[in-house]
Amino acid sequence: MRALVFCEHHGAALSKASLGVLSKAASLGESAALIAGSGVAELAAQAGRHGAATVFLADDERLAAPLPQPRVDVLAGLVRDEGFDTVLFAQSVLATDLAAGLAARLDAGLNWDLAALELVEGTLVGKRPALSDSVWVEVGWSSPVRLGLFRAGAFDPVERQAAGTPRPLAVEIAPWSLRAELAEPAAEESGGPSIEDAEVIVAGGRGLGGPEGFALAEELAEALGGAVAATRAVVDAGWYPYRAQVGQTGKTVAPKLYVALGISGAIQHKVGMQGSGVIVAINKDPHAPIFDYADLGVVGDVNAIVPRLAALVREARGS
Repeated sequence: MRALVFCEHHGAALSKASLGVLSKAASLGESAALIAGSGVAELAAQAGRHGAATVFLADDERLAAPLPQPRVDVLAGLVRDEGFDTVLFAQSVLATDLAAGLAARLDAGLNWDLAALELVEGTLVGKRPALSDSVWVEVGWSSPVRLGLFRAGAFDPVERQAAGTPRPLAVEIAPWSLRAELAEPAAEESGGPSIEDAEVIVAGGRGLGGPEGFALAEELAEALGGAVAATRAVVDAGWYPYRAQVGQTGKTVAPKLYVALGISGAIQHKVGMQGSGVIVAINKDPHAPIFDYADLGVVGDVNAIVPRLAALVREARGS
């Protein structure tokens, strides 16, 4: 297996999910990483510490905007020139578009929503959930080039002693790939980590009563040093931004701690957060489905419990 991992970056850091996929690929054999953007040279060391033997740097002003098509050009050329037979991605909005575009360009098989990867007698085998995460399915590839898209949190980043060798690329992008332009970046998220990278997430549902109820989630998240997430129903109602949605049609997360405030726990939401280390649920309905899979459940009014809990957390942390 000659694997290449696309390492997405946010500001001055590679995404935790990307580094997890890179660490897994390195455990299966020699792997390389691609970092694409503008002013990304300093990110090479992060990829090297997580198992990349070679870190390809596509550093070009034309890659400054997080658009998929120019990156498809870069990846397709790199796979062709270097002979990679496997390209792996950590799930994100950008990576999903990029993986689909690359699959079409290379006529390659793409398995998505993967949660595990292993070599079985020399054959690469992926595992993904199916039937609303009630069963696990083993999947493979029949195409010469194999593409895999992994759900967030599938693998933990593992640092290694050896650092990878940076290798700048001559970026070639077709003129038609530059026709799309980023007109306006999305609004910046509130302070704190993104839900994909956060080790603590405080999520709110309809039980918060309205958009003003998310002040409770934000207060607790700030006390815990975490990020705020939301259910689909909340996002559809316009109470909180789409970027914070967790669930089957939103983002998949796997923090160490997931605190669910006023969330009933429908299967669509469970799919997006069941990989969390510890799940704490606060809900006034003792029969809410979320209590069936929460590690700790509190039956009560979030309006009374959460402010007190946030105060206790701040007191314990001395802040």
